[in-house]
Order: sequence, then C-alpha cells, then structure tokens
Amino acid sequence: MQTTYVMVKPDGVQRGLVGEIINRFERKGLRLVGLKSIIPSLELVETHYAVHKERPFYSGLVEFVTSGPVVAMAWKGVDAISVCRNIIGATNGREADMGTIRGDFGMDMGYNLIHGSDGEDTAEFELGLWFPEGLNDWIPNRETWVYE
Repeated sequence: MQTTYVMVKPDGVQRGLVGEIINRFERKGLRLVGLKSIIPSLELVETHYAVHKERPFYSGLVEFVTSGPVVAMAWKGVDAISVCRNIIGATNGREADMGTIRGDFGMDMGYNLIHGSDGEDTAEFELGLWFPEGLNDWIPNRETWVYE
C-alpha cells in the first residue's frame, strides 16, 4: 500500500469540481485518509514547489496556488502514486487523455486543476508538509471487495 498527496488547485475549487474529483478516486477504490480545504500560505506553497524555484513558471505558479482555497488530500491504495497520476492525466489538459481529470476538464497548462505527487519521496515530503498533524488511517469495509 502507498499513500500519496493530491491537491485540487484554486481553479478546480472555483469551478466546483471537488466532488467530481473525489468521486473519481473513490470509485477507483482508493481510500481517503486526509482531507482539508485551506487557503495556503505563501511559505507553504513556496516550500511545496521549491524544486521549481529556478524555473520561469515558478512565481506565477506560487501566485496562482495561493490565490484561493485548495483541497489537500491524502489517498491510500496499492500503487496509489501511479494510479492517482493516471486518473489525473497529462499536465496540459488539451493533450491529456479523455477520461482523465485534466482530459475531461482542462484546457490549459497553468490552470490544470490538480496536483499529484510524482514519486514516493515526493509523496512523503508533500504529505508531511500539508498534513503535519498526521493522517486518518482506517480500513473501509468495502476494501475487501477491491483487492483480492
């Protein structure tokens, strides 16, 4: 089992897509073990995206993610990182496969609705950053019908 970080960005929140996005992960069989809606601080977002600090899009990305509420989530399941990234789709919504979140709802590279950790180390870092209080690890009864 893996646990990964997923964030609905301000554009996804403003467009009213939070419920649809959560539904897609739940229908796949992933377990929601952390959830909160916050307007993130500049410090939090700068720390989150520090790896991109030297990239030309960094300042615009930080400004965008701090512009309104985001929904921070932690999802758990077998291969959760790759499963979530497949559900999310390619970064540019115009190029993302239909059936993915970005493919169905995205039209832009910058306003791309959602973030998902890209690896185990990144997930561990991001989960610790956004959920310093820890996660709610529980096992739903339905999980016996998801995995053999």
